[in-house]
Amino acid sequence: MGATGDGAGDVQRAVAPASPLSVVIVDDHEVLRTGTRQILETAPDMVVVGEADDGESALPMVKELQPDIVLVDIRLPGPSGIEVARQINATNPETKVVILSAYDDPEYLRAALAAGAAGYLLKTMPRDELVNAVRAAGLGTTVLDATMSSHLARPARASVPGEVASLTARERQVVGLVADGLANKTIAARLGISARTIEGHLNHIFAKLGVTSRTELVRFALSNNLTDPVRPGAD
Repeated sequence: MGATGDGAGDVQRAVAPASPLSVVIVDDHEVLRTGTRQILETAPDMVVVGEADDGESALPMVKELQPDIVLVDIRLPGPSGIEVARQINATNPETKVVILSAYDDPEYLRAALAAGAAGYLLKTMPRDELVNAVRAAGLGTTVLDATMSSHLARPARASVPGEVASLTARERQVVGLVADGLANKTIAARLGISARTIEGHLNHIFAKLGVTSRTELVRFALSNNLTDPVRPGAD
């Protein structure tokens, strides 16, 4: 890892690399992928070599293309952006993964950096800052959106030993499907059980994990690699 950038001012001073940076964009929203591609390709020193709409298809694409940079959304169908970063960091360490997220959340930031991400940027950042941040990441600098840097000084949520281990296989299924954005009725249909049973599972999950809302549950799932649901059939 290089020195951590403190925001837009730092990344704008990055010197352009000698050869074009190859970039893969991973986002399940086609409009956002297209917009990000158009922004990056305004820079003469960048080329978008691939796009994927989920983590599962992104991983073999990265293995084949060996891009310099992967820009990945944090919430994806299947493996989350954090899990994608973790796997790419393990199998393609020369490829830098930068999270491009809609969520200004310190737990997401810490989880992403712990997974080996080279940066955490927000989708609301100006286009010139995005280009310069990607360029800086390509040069080995860890890049953070200016609004995210202050989060690192805040204490992290205390981890309770055994929280995740206490979940049953069925509860892990439910957590993964909630993290995918599915409603209780849809989860019930997917698992072949009643919506009332799903509510019971969620009550147990909330108590075991110490969360009080679906939003907190999704945050916990992303931070603890629980976003790829166990396949139906587990009890």
